Amino acid sequence: MRLLQEHKEKQAEMQSRAGAAWDNPDNFVFTDELGRHLARQTVYQRYKRIVNDIGIPAARFHDLRHSYGVASIRAGDDIKTLQENMGHHSAAFTLDIYGHVTEQMKQESAARMDKYIQSLSTE
Repeated sequence: MRLLQEHKEKQAEMQSRAGAAWDNPDNFVFTDELGRHLARQTVYQRYKRIVNDIGIPAARFHDLRHSYGVASIRAGDDIKTLQENMGHHSAAFTLDIYGHVTEQMKQESAARMDKYIQSLSTE
């Protein structure tokens, strides 16, 4: 949140410098110096620089989408909500892609229940 707040402040400075040339009617979070959406190539080049700097140069931009999907499920979002957020045609398609996460969650749940049951038997 701190980084987003700092970015918002920088964007306000850019807007002030741009004056009447500022063009951000949709209130984009990430813009160029005139408030317009970022060019696809600019975003891709910056992404590749970042993943290279952190040591995962093979990471694809699309991997961000998959990471969001996995994080969403692990955070407790239901499949229907994720399906809509991802723009998938059906929840079945979403489950086909992210089913491995739900299987892992089932195993973790079973392990928690086993631990809980074991704790009851030792009381």
